[in-house]
Amino acid sequence: MPATAEAKEQPATRFAKDQLKAIIERVERLEEEKKAIADDIRDVFAEAKVNGFDVKALRTIVKLRKMEKTEREEQEAILETYMHALGMLKN
Repeated sequence: MPATAEAKEQPATRFAKDQLKAIIERVERLEEEKKAIADDIRDVFAEAKVNGFDVKALRTIVKLRKMEKTEREEQEAILETYMHALGMLKN
């Protein structure tokens, strides 16, 4: 009875292949979950838009809330400096 290539594999090789397959499958499941969450977020923003909210402003607020206070203040100072240099702000 001829032995298959799988039966001839060393236990360590078989374990590595199984481990690799498990990792790939976990990543694939997480990618599916990530897509579902992204779809949910898109739905929330669509609902906000229907209710009259400015989605671009909401996205900016979400981004700003993720920042540390000092980082946010630094970004605001840079923006203000650039706007002043471009004549967009009065002294």
